[in-house]
Amino acid sequence: MRLRRFWDDLARYKILLLMLAPAVLFYLIFAYLPMAGIVIAFKRYDYIGGIFGSAWNGLDNFRFFFESGDAWRVTRNTALYNIAFIVVNNLLQIFAAILLFEVGGKWFKKLTQSVLFLPYFISWVVVGAIAYNLLNYDIGTVNALLRGLGLEPIDIYNTPSYWPFILIAVSAWKTLGYGTVMYLAAITGIDTEMYEAAEIDGANIFQRVMKVTIPNLYPTVIILVLLAVGNIFRGDFGMFYNMIGNNGLLFSSTDVIDTYVFRSLITSNDIGMSAAAGVFQSVLGFATIMLVNYAVRRYDRDRALF
Repeated sequence: MRLRRFWDDLARYKILLLMLAPAVLFYLIFAYLPMAGIVIAFKRYDYIGGIFGSAWNGLDNFRFFFESGDAWRVTRNTALYNIAFIVVNNLLQIFAAILLFEVGGKWFKKLTQSVLFLPYFISWVVVGAIAYNLLNYDIGTVNALLRGLGLEPIDIYNTPSYWPFILIAVSAWKTLGYGTVMYLAAITGIDTEMYEAAEIDGANIFQRVMKVTIPNLYPTVIILVLLAVGNIFRGDFGMFYNMIGNNGLLFSSTDVIDTYVFRSLITSNDIGMSAAAGVFQSVLGFATIMLVNYAVRRYDRDRALF
């Protein structure tokens, strides 16, 4: 009976299932099938034996990663940067979306959205080049202005303490437009009768934002934050590598798991240890999203992912 119902449903929803098939195939090929490669993390990899023919190494690769002294540093940096990105970026995006929604002028809104969205399409390679030309000690625009004002130039590329602020600012600048459009769409979907009722009751613009707009944005905020939390232990490799490169002086404050794994592969060619770091990263990300989703379910079951 169940089998017959399955085939009936398959025939009934064949068009929808056909539309879904490319996405399913994409994740099957690029996300699920490569998971078999996790076994590399537990092997002493050699090119002759390959993935499944190499000698078993147990937990030695993980032991080397943790005993190297780098595990805590890169994990801390990855988590703290992503927490900062989530908080700062979402607050700025919500603020920009509310401002655009409340401000009058159709052409002004369109122009502002286009200007805000433009950085999202700029490659991190280009952003890294722009940053270098702005911040370089000898030829950078910032130091040229400081010298012109009679002030001492700042050696930014040799000072780790500046970079958390620079990276957070660059991330906010690049993602502001994309997030603003998402929140603006959510605000547009709010029932206009709620705003009209608030105006009749004498609410000013700030009261309408605090009592109508922001409470109705909670579901969108929770979903976007939950999705971002799933990647809290995954650094944006394109961003960190193109902004920092192989500048060892900045590793203490800018090195994340992704750049560490890449550098380990390039310098030491130790595939097993690099795979172990990647598995460690994936396990942390999985545990984090499960914990946060559980907390959201305890607070409001309807707003959890699952």
